Amino acid sequence: MDQGQCQTKANEGMHSLAWGRSFAVLVAIGTILLSMLAFYLLKKKKIAEKESTEGASSPSFISPIPTEIGNISPIPTEIGIDQYDVFLSFRGSDTRQEFTDHLYENLSDERAVRMGVFRDEDSLTIGENFGSQILDAITRSKISIPIISENYASSKWCLRELICMMDCKKSMAHIVLPIFYKVAPSDVRRLKGNFGRAFHSAKKHFDEKDVKEGQRALEAVSYLSGWESNKFANRYEGKLVKEVVKVVRSKLGNDFRCSVTKYLVGIDHHVNKIKNRVDMLAPDAQIIGIYGMGGIGKTTLAKVIYNKLFNDFKHRSYLLDIRERAHRDGIPSLQNELIKDILPNEREVSTVDRGISLFRSRFKGKKVLIFLDDIDHKKQLDALAGEQNWFMTGSIIIVTTRNKAVLDQSEFKVDCQYELDGMDEKDSLLLFKRHAFRVDHSPKNFEDISREIISTMGGLPLALEIVGSYLFRETEQDVWKDVLKQLKERPDGEVQRILKISYDALEDGHKQIFLDIACFVIGEDIKFAMYMWEDCGFYPSKGLKELKLRCLIKVRGDGYFSMHDQLRDFGRSIFCQGQPPERCLKLWVDQISFNARPLIQGCPSTYTSEQFKNLPSSRFLQLCWKALSGDFNKPFSELRWLRWFYIEPNMSSSVINLHLYNLVVLELSRNKLTEDWEGWNSIMAAKRLKVLNLSYSQDLRCTPDLSTFTELKVLILKECCKLEQIHPSIRKVKSLVSMDLRFCGSLKELPEEVGELQELKELNLDYAGITKIPMSIRSLRKLEKVSAWSCCSLVEIPISIGDVQNLQYLNIGKSAIEELPNTIGRLKNLQELNLTSCDLKGNIPREIGDLSSLETLLVTGTPISHLPKSIRNLSSLQRLDLEDCKELQSLPELPSGLTCLQVSSPIPRLPQLSCLIYLEELCLSGCNQLEYIPELPSRFLKLCIDSCPKLILPKLDGFMGELSIKHIHSIKIMDLSQLNRLKRLEIGYCENLVKIQGQGKLEFLETIYVYSCKSIERLILPKLQCLKRLSAHSCNKLVEIRGLDEAELLEALDISYCESIERLPDLPCPKELNINGCCNLRGVESLERFLYCRSIYIKGCQSLGKLPNLSKFEHLEKFILINSGVTEILGFEESRSLNQIEIVGCTAIETLPDLSGCKKLESLVVRDCKKLIQLRGLEMLNLRYLEISGCGSLEMQHHGIPCDPDPPDRDVYGRIILR
Repeated sequence: MDQGQCQTKANEGMHSLAWGRSFAVLVAIGTILLSMLAFYLLKKKKIAEKESTEGASSPSFISPIPTEIGNISPIPTEIGIDQYDVFLSFRGSDTRQEFTDHLYENLSDERAVRMGVFRDEDSLTIGENFGSQILDAITRSKISIPIISENYASSKWCLRELICMMDCKKSMAHIVLPIFYKVAPSDVRRLKGNFGRAFHSAKKHFDEKDVKEGQRALEAVSYLSGWESNKFANRYEGKLVKEVVKVVRSKLGNDFRCSVTKYLVGIDHHVNKIKNRVDMLAPDAQIIGIYGMGGIGKTTLAKVIYNKLFNDFKHRSYLLDIRERAHRDGIPSLQNELIKDILPNEREVSTVDRGISLFRSRFKGKKVLIFLDDIDHKKQLDALAGEQNWFMTGSIIIVTTRNKAVLDQSEFKVDCQYELDGMDEKDSLLLFKRHAFRVDHSPKNFEDISREIISTMGGLPLALEIVGSYLFRETEQDVWKDVLKQLKERPDGEVQRILKISYDALEDGHKQIFLDIACFVIGEDIKFAMYMWEDCGFYPSKGLKELKLRCLIKVRGDGYFSMHDQLRDFGRSIFCQGQPPERCLKLWVDQISFNARPLIQGCPSTYTSEQFKNLPSSRFLQLCWKALSGDFNKPFSELRWLRWFYIEPNMSSSVINLHLYNLVVLELSRNKLTEDWEGWNSIMAAKRLKVLNLSYSQDLRCTPDLSTFTELKVLILKECCKLEQIHPSIRKVKSLVSMDLRFCGSLKELPEEVGELQELKELNLDYAGITKIPMSIRSLRKLEKVSAWSCCSLVEIPISIGDVQNLQYLNIGKSAIEELPNTIGRLKNLQELNLTSCDLKGNIPREIGDLSSLETLLVTGTPISHLPKSIRNLSSLQRLDLEDCKELQSLPELPSGLTCLQVSSPIPRLPQLSCLIYLEELCLSGCNQLEYIPELPSRFLKLCIDSCPKLILPKLDGFMGELSIKHIHSIKIMDLSQLNRLKRLEIGYCENLVKIQGQGKLEFLETIYVYSCKSIERLILPKLQCLKRLSAHSCNKLVEIRGLDEAELLEALDISYCESIERLPDLPCPKELNINGCCNLRGVESLERFLYCRSIYIKGCQSLGKLPNLSKFEHLEKFILINSGVTEILGFEESRSLNQIEIVGCTAIETLPDLSGCKKLESLVVRDCKKLIQLRGLEMLNLRYLEISGCGSLEMQHHGIPCDPDPPDRDVYGRIILR
């Protein structure tokens, strides 16, 4: 506004404030205010003009855009983890609206459930310093992608971002993947061309420091492996985006956490309550059981807990929507997912019992974190996490269920059960606003109606999310009033009526896609469904975008559909409520788990064409163990997806006119068909077929004639155990993109005709019986991935492999290959080469040094004696794995870009390491001849040394964040004084270690594990203000731990099997205390100060005769005392938080405190306390689990509890046995 308008506005404001005041005073005040305002506006204008001349002083993010309803500060993003997966840096005016937006959407879509991407308005918090936010986001990201365009270097904020990225690459485990967008790396390096001119014209406005460091960063990034858009796939940006997404996914590997909505509200309260109930130092595996009604937020809460525990576990896995998937795919398929994540080298199982047997034998040595979502039956939990003794100590299993009985009846005792209730009004309103307005505050004229709307939803997060998303961008109050009226008029079926409002607003095509997903496509490959919808003319890309915007569906990170179970059941109920036959979308022939009205009555083994006559528009048909009979001239005319499992050869003998002209996806899995089956003739008519799945065809020896499938893209022949031949007609399937031949043990060779599959990108031969790969592979110009893992008969790779110029991934691990062809050096795009456990007789050819894009080289378990000197030329190599290379005699000079080196061999020396400026991790194991480690890079992060008997530990300094030393007997004194950035310390089996010094300077140290160090007598640990966890195990001579009085953040103290220790250290109150097997422990006086302790576990402390009074332990939730010499326990009488008591084998105890005041006590176990004569207050408790046994002196009838293991008037599980 101009100055006159400002004066008018100011005067109006002053009149409203001038009641009873002097007009002259107001004029004076107004003059002053106007002067200040004018000065501010003038200054702002000058700043804006200056920034415009600088050309890009603004950062490369997009400022938050006002909503259509009001310009309100957006909410901070929350994704349930402490860091981002990807940070995008770009010059807004160059790429924001096209390439960057395209890349961002694809990154978010492809990993919608797991990937967190930092960019612009989605990630920035208004009201904070944007510079600090951006640089902080880079440091908290795993991968940075600078999109270096023509004007990138003309922005000082782009330069600062790039400087920060390159610094993080040096000092942290940070990956930088540059995209040179319409510029050449050489121009970036030398500041030439248009790129250089833009930089030089803008640098006069930059700080000298930014210019100098920016030039260094530009030069460094120009040498990194990345992408040049001008050279990529004929400059098709869509292909470049897909390639970037694929590489990012491979870089992140299995390091994905569960995705959590950024609109989290009120979650911390529940997380803290559960965390307080979990004993992180418990001697057994534990289950966290979360139960409650559907839509209440159980899965979201469990995901957040899983993410918070994620970094504490090496082995982790999560299974979502088990209730649905168990019924649809069977429990073995879920067991196989756990196997894939935790036991990746194990084969899949075919039965539940085999899965249980495998878990019972193989999980014991692994500390695991597993999340099992939506279990609804005991047998599911029994099959996936049946017993505590399956898992290693410290393992945690998170379970969500609607059925509390699943937890109560589990063989795996569930100590931590948590009921989740609806959200309160405050949190409900906040969550609703975050979806309806995308901000924390609503315009005033929408505040009251927002409160009215949320009052109808009972605090259900799912309902709040759906309705809020529906009303997003609706600016007319009349629309809001209509929604409120609908919610009030239909009080029954609370969640269903809410979902119906959002469903009714969809276009017809989008409704059909939604119902397809709810009824059939959950858990299916998105590609298969897209083929079908595209063939039907549904424009699925637009439909899926709309459904995701309305929070009605999700796409999992592995490319499969998922949907909240409430939405799934809602969609199925919509379908079953009187859809007219001509609009019928799916045919359920076999009843699934939900209560759907069967469209064909009865369950006969044979279906006739008459039973299908009213279903002409069906797009899906699933048959299991069913035969067809009759004339099918019309019923399947619109069928697009046929899944027919367990077919016997005679099941279609009485079928005529089985017309499948429009079929797009055909799955004939788990059958006994042969190549002579009569039904192939009907299949051949499906000329538009995109997917053919014949997996588990037990008797198939040769594939059928495939010549009619000219549009086929995916061919799956997995576990066709008798398959010996691929029909030569394969050459006519020019469109084939993916071929899966895993576990085809009888298949000895591929036909030469495979070389004619010009579109083939992926060839999977894992565990197949092939002996060679055909020479014709040279013609597969688009082939990107070849996996032949564990092909035990594969003895050679053809020399023609060098002509497969686009190959990026080659896995021939555990094969019989004895040598690599010299032509392998021509694979300029190869990024990963896996030679694990190959029987390589000679050395790796020197031509491997020509693999300019190679990032990962795995040579574990091979008998090679040397690596070629040319390996130093691998400019992109980041990971080199030489574990268990028992014949390896020496290492040559290594490439300077290496970030991770793992060696286990008898080499006597290592090459120079100080020049490996990006090296972050060095792991040496079983290097029996190695005597010293050369100087390490200054920004080195992680050192692991195990079983290197001659090694003299080097001087430890620099930026190291993690140190693990095991089985090094030469160490007597370990000096850590120079490791001032150390966060994690592990020392084990160092039998001669007597002293650890320098701990006083470890101000960032968070975790200490010291175990089986039999000579150490004292741990002096001063000034460890960040210490969270201390564990000392099996240190026989350890008598003292002191100096922890400043460890105010200590959460867990674990002292086990330290036989000489006599008293607990003085320290601030830990939340968890675990004392186990300390047979001489007598003094626990310091326990009196642990007033905030939540869990006390004491076992095997026979010399411990007395505990302090526990009456002041107001936060204590779990108390376990086992096989200890304690004679008396005092202070339980008024415990308000105690949830679990377990007293076992304490033979000196005669009485226990009156428990009647322990109102929250749910579990009580008293076992083998032979002198116990008195147990009071049980009649006042509402126990969930009660076990009293082996207490021969105790007479229960005198204490208010009958000798009935299951009293009829209360829900108690357990036993009462008096001997």
